[in-house]
Amino acid sequence: MVLLNLESSYINSLCVKKDSFFTTFRQNPEMGSSDFFLILLIFLACSCTTPVFGNAELRALMDIKSSLDPESKYLSSWTSDGDPCGGTFEGVACNVHRKVANISLQRKGLTGKVPPALARLECLSGLYLHYNSLTGEIPKEIANLTELNDLYLNVNNLSGDIPPELGSMASLQVLLLSGNQLTGNIPTEMGFLRKLKVLTLEYNRLTGPIPVSLGNLGMLRRLNLSFNQLSGSIPVQLASAPQLEVLDIQNNTLSGVVPPALQKLNEGFRYENNPGLCGVGFPSLRVCTTWDNSNINQVVPSTANNTASPLPQAAQVHVHCNQTHCSSSSKLPRIAIAAGVTTLTITLMIAAFLSIIRYRRHKQRIGNTSDISDDRCSTEQMKESCRSPSPLVCLEYSKRWDQMIAEQNCHGFCSTELPLGFKFNLEEIESATQHFSEMNLLGKSKMSFVYRGILKDGSVVAIKSINVISCKSEEAEFMKGLNELTSLRHENLVRLRGFCCSMGRGECFLIYDFASRGSLSRYLDVEDDNSSILDWPTRVSIINGIAKGIGYLHSSEPNKPPMVHQNISVEKVLIDERFTPLISDCGLLKLLADDVVYSALKASAALGYMAPEYITTGRFTEKSDVYAFGVIILQILSGKRKLTNSILLEAESSKFEDFIDPNLKGNYSEYEASKVTKVALDCTHELPDNRPTIASVIEELSKFSDG
Repeated sequence: MVLLNLESSYINSLCVKKDSFFTTFRQNPEMGSSDFFLILLIFLACSCTTPVFGNAELRALMDIKSSLDPESKYLSSWTSDGDPCGGTFEGVACNVHRKVANISLQRKGLTGKVPPALARLECLSGLYLHYNSLTGEIPKEIANLTELNDLYLNVNNLSGDIPPELGSMASLQVLLLSGNQLTGNIPTEMGFLRKLKVLTLEYNRLTGPIPVSLGNLGMLRRLNLSFNQLSGSIPVQLASAPQLEVLDIQNNTLSGVVPPALQKLNEGFRYENNPGLCGVGFPSLRVCTTWDNSNINQVVPSTANNTASPLPQAAQVHVHCNQTHCSSSSKLPRIAIAAGVTTLTITLMIAAFLSIIRYRRHKQRIGNTSDISDDRCSTEQMKESCRSPSPLVCLEYSKRWDQMIAEQNCHGFCSTELPLGFKFNLEEIESATQHFSEMNLLGKSKMSFVYRGILKDGSVVAIKSINVISCKSEEAEFMKGLNELTSLRHENLVRLRGFCCSMGRGECFLIYDFASRGSLSRYLDVEDDNSSILDWPTRVSIINGIAKGIGYLHSSEPNKPPMVHQNISVEKVLIDERFTPLISDCGLLKLLADDVVYSALKASAALGYMAPEYITTGRFTEKSDVYAFGVIILQILSGKRKLTNSILLEAESSKFEDFIDPNLKGNYSEYEASKVTKVALDCTHELPDNRPTIASVIEELSKFSDG
């Protein structure tokens, strides 16, 4: 029998193969009527479902592409003849039922508008469009995405009001709209989002009062309303929110008595630059007057828009994911009835089909006991199956990097394998960088962005953001590399403070100590009158420090294996306030995918840091690090980023008046210059066996310096 050997994983492909089943039936007359009945059920079911679950989502994605990327600059991988669930559509991930469940297009340079067509992706659980340049209003149609957990639209150029329809999104857990140009009031309907945990609206142009209804959000942990034009008092009901940890209302025009219950938030309550506020028990708040006390947080009457009364019956949310596919609640009773009848019919046919298959397989004593799944996309079922607060864990990613935090909070908590004190969460990262504000952006490359941040303890850090697609796909390799990074401790290495990964953002974050004077490269090719000119003792000290940092990497110590940097350059050497050199990105290549590493190494080779033997061996050794160090010495001595043949000839012939940086105006020691130059030339010898070890370099440099 043809259908006896079907596995449960093939159910989703039956519709594609229905024609071949009919052919098989015609070619096998011994098949009975029951087989024909089963094939007929497949045909009928597929006839109803294929247009909805196949082409409809593809058409929706093409409409979404036209709106988000009108000039088709960034989403070229989205094609009308492609498969959205085949791994070729950039930023698109599907669930186990081959429905689009996640769109991650953060930082893609998108300049279009947020499209209403998103509402046609009925099983979408995560939408991440932050850090783009999207304009226009937020379409109210997004409210039809009743399975959406995460909505990230922050740091764009969106305008207009916040659609009150968003209050009907019963599954929403995270709503980020900060860093836009939104106007109007905060809709009272936001208080209907009973599962909401994070709401950020800062850096907009919102006016009016804080809705009393936000106090109804029993799961709300973080609420950021800062840097708007909100007025009125802080609702007493908001202070009673049981899970609230952070309330940020800085830089508004709020007034009145601050509810004393907010003292429980400690540093999580931020209220600065609201001159009209007063209260007791809050540092920097003025003492309340008689007038303040007479206007203490009045409850708005239920007839007003900002109501504290129970939700009106018409506003109650009645949306869910039904038995066959995700759909929004219908406005037309006739359509709803028709859809219900169709759904019931299909469900009964599929149920009968599955029951017969299970019965027949049992009769044949087939050993596979796994049930065949139906075509549901129930979020609750998915959450239960993976025991995680976010269905994103259940998505079939082509790379399994996300699984290392599968048992953790999917909005940003780190793997338990990291050392104690190394774990940061996403809220801390966002707070430190002011939600990755452009003014805190220090630099960017194809694989990462680097931000300046300030932690809660006041320390300044540099936060490197790396997209998940740039990381190793194997969890074991990634975690091995990360643990090696955590073991590094030396005065001439940039200290790694911690790590965080966010499945929602699709990024991992490395938190380093901040080097206030930037990279060593900024001290090369400087003008004669520039204050960035390094004097001779500082140059010698920097050379010594870099050597010691490399020496530590190459050494074997308890809990730290020997390590080859592979990519040392003047860009990778940072300078702190005391002009101490700090080598950065030590061990970073162990975290990155091979193609990303190769791209980085091509850039290194173009700048002359690549040892000659790498071309033939394709391997990095300690001697290849030594070669790169020799190049850096020559750059420091000459003051040039690019080493020409003439510079090398002058160095070899000890013509220091032509070789040493003319900005020094002769203020250097020829004895030291000759010794350091010899070290550089030895390090850059063409044959690796003729290069010194870094340990012997450190010993040689120590003979004529205090370093």
